[in-house]
Amino acid sequence: MRVIIGMDPHKRSATIEIIDKSATVLTTGRYSTDAAGYGEMMTAAQQFPDRVWAVEGCNGVGRHVAHRLINDGETVIDVPAKLSAQVRVFATGNGRKTDPVDAHSVALAALRSPNLRRVQADPEVVALGLLVDRRDELGRARTELLNRIHRLLTELVPGGTKRFLSAMQARVLADTVTPADPAARVRLRLVLELIDDLEVVDRRTKAADKELKQLVLDRGSTLMDLPGIGPSGAARLLADTEDVHRFASRDRFASWNGTAPLDASSGQQQRHRLSRAGNRKINRVLHIMAIVQLRHQTAGRVYYDGKRAAGKTSMEATRALKRRLSNVVYNRMVADQHRRDAAGPGGHSGTTTDSSVTGPTPHTDPSDKPQPGPTSTQPNAGLRTAP
Repeated sequence: MRVIIGMDPHKRSATIEIIDKSATVLTTGRYSTDAAGYGEMMTAAQQFPDRVWAVEGCNGVGRHVAHRLINDGETVIDVPAKLSAQVRVFATGNGRKTDPVDAHSVALAALRSPNLRRVQADPEVVALGLLVDRRDELGRARTELLNRIHRLLTELVPGGTKRFLSAMQARVLADTVTPADPAARVRLRLVLELIDDLEVVDRRTKAADKELKQLVLDRGSTLMDLPGIGPSGAARLLADTEDVHRFASRDRFASWNGTAPLDASSGQQQRHRLSRAGNRKINRVLHIMAIVQLRHQTAGRVYYDGKRAAGKTSMEATRALKRRLSNVVYNRMVADQHRRDAAGPGGHSGTTTDSSVTGPTPHTDPSDKPQPGPTSTQPNAGLRTAP
């Protein structure tokens, strides 16, 4: 008998509920995530040979437990927190939230949602994710340091400083300051210390970009050939997407990354509005890609100018460009994946490799109607299970 094991994970504990295909609760339990508690949880689960684990937040707090299960040969699917929250409200009639209720909601969501993502623990992809997260942290640290340097230099240098400063420029400017009082001397000392910190962050950022670039190339990706995508952007796309084939079409990919506008039509009024959902990190990569293409004479700039000539506002044209660039990235990732598959045993045939921003004219303009069709609701009977 197939069972689904819903899990509400935390850093030091995990609450599970095991249900069968008719949603009958078979057993529940709360276990610690140390070696002893994890072993007890596995013993409870192994009573049911045909099992699937449904873990909430496999890209967040549930990642450590999900990867341990995968390494032990278990089948794990990712249940988004928003989906389990909706199920919780319908199942309980209120928003009451406890660990057992959460585990029950996760199990029900996995049972009734047919298209949930199966988690794959590819070591290369995990490494990319860790490194690109670190690269983002360095970027935020650099911005914070520059803001503090700007503030102190504004108090030391009449008229302040320019908006964008390198560590060398900031040091040259600080060397021109002659402190006249104890407060100025302390400000100057703090500025010099912050500049030292900025130089360290810049060196680490440069090293991280170099390592990310090599890892992306080793994976056979050609994303960096696209204008506006650097090592960090390519690594973020590969790490968060994991397997591009999990998206049935480029429309679903656009819906996932938040570039697909939402249909807000009512009656005879046909209109769309901006989607603020989706993976915001990927959305940011596509936004940077769009801005870079707009600053140069690229196909993206031509597409943008065409939208402006058709009466779109600057913001609307930029959003349409991001939506089209989502198609470009999707096509390129699919082509790269097919090349990797063809290079190994059991390779597949090629696919369309169109990477033009304008591309062929689709039957429905993806800038206007990008959303995939409705998903049917049925028991998740097609899941592969652990041996």
